Amino acid sequence: MSPAARAAGPPRGSGFWVVGAVLVLLMLSSSVPSALYVLYQQKWDLSSGTITVVFALYAVTVLAGLLLFGSLSDTLGRRPVLGTGLVLAIVSMALFAGAQGLGPLLAARAVQGLAVGLATGAMGAALLELAPASRPALGAQVNSAGPTIGIGLGGIGAGLLVQYAPAPTVLSYLLLIGAFAVTLVGVVRMPESAPGAGGRPRVVPHRIHVPAGARGRFLVLVLTIVAVWSVGGFYLSLGPHLALSLLRSTNYLVGGATVALLAGAATVAQLMLGRTAALRTAVLGLLGMLTGLGAVLLALGLGSAPVFLVATAVLGGGWGAAFLGAFRALSGLADPAHRGELTAAVYVFAYLAMSVPAVLAGMLTNIHGLHRTSVGFMAAVAAMCAVALLATVRLAARTRAEGSAA
Repeated sequence: MSPAARAAGPPRGSGFWVVGAVLVLLMLSSSVPSALYVLYQQKWDLSSGTITVVFALYAVTVLAGLLLFGSLSDTLGRRPVLGTGLVLAIVSMALFAGAQGLGPLLAARAVQGLAVGLATGAMGAALLELAPASRPALGAQVNSAGPTIGIGLGGIGAGLLVQYAPAPTVLSYLLLIGAFAVTLVGVVRMPESAPGAGGRPRVVPHRIHVPAGARGRFLVLVLTIVAVWSVGGFYLSLGPHLALSLLRSTNYLVGGATVALLAGAATVAQLMLGRTAALRTAVLGLLGMLTGLGAVLLALGLGSAPVFLVATAVLGGGWGAAFLGAFRALSGLADPAHRGELTAAVYVFAYLAMSVPAVLAGMLTNIHGLHRTSVGFMAAVAAMCAVALLATVRLAARTRAEGSAA
């Protein structure tokens, strides 16, 4: 599409909000199964280990889609890549709605992960390109807050529908099919923003590379990323089951609300600390995570549901801040020409941290039970956060010293 044709299309602002809606909806749809996992376990007699494998398959396929197709929209255009991602998302929702056992559930989760992985690169770029000229920072803010907003809305919305609406394993997905269809129309009508759009499609896998001079700092900061997404993976896979157990409740809204509480607190923290220096934000986030993890351990020791809910909110605030600070600091370690390679490396660690520890926790739950496994998991992540905090504080001090010397 020529620049003149793009200029004649719908205004940039409307396209920006369409892409923002796609981001929130995709993340919302990714958290809906979390509210349903307990129901799937009961309905199909699945173990906790199996549930975490279903969750991990999503993370692995997101990563595969991102690494294989993350740069496709640079040549093909943002609109066709986003449109394809939405079509795949609709297919995955249909598979979820019709699932009658583990096999279809795995297939639905895999297609969903591929849809999110395919669309992620295009969404991130389009939000930056279509941001209103009067608010250029809005693109980065939506990129950061959109996922946690979507995860929170998905958890609470699915919990409400599962508990109080008919057809609990179907209705959420049918509503999402309708929402994705509406946003697909918006994507078709939005202006194309990719400078090189219209070229021949090329599938060029993202190169994973960390500049030699930045590897020490990368290792310090990526430890925070691993801690953050280990917690995220646990809450999205086993968190609802743990909440129901502590509350001694059969109300499925409790499970969804737990995910929403974590993600909602993360969103608030990210919005509050959006202008704070990256390393300071990471340090504050790690302190919040340590406080929250300590409170979760206290709640597990006391068997207290109120303490667990407060702890989850504190942990969520630290989770959001730590991720925002670490990601912003990491993005500054490479020059623009190699930032994509560095970002790919960050995503590899993030999605592996989201999936592998969750699967291990699920398997250990089958042996030691959910309560003991949760205690061990939270203690291990707390130790990781403590190491990351000490290393990040030292990195911040060294960075300030280097700045003063310059």
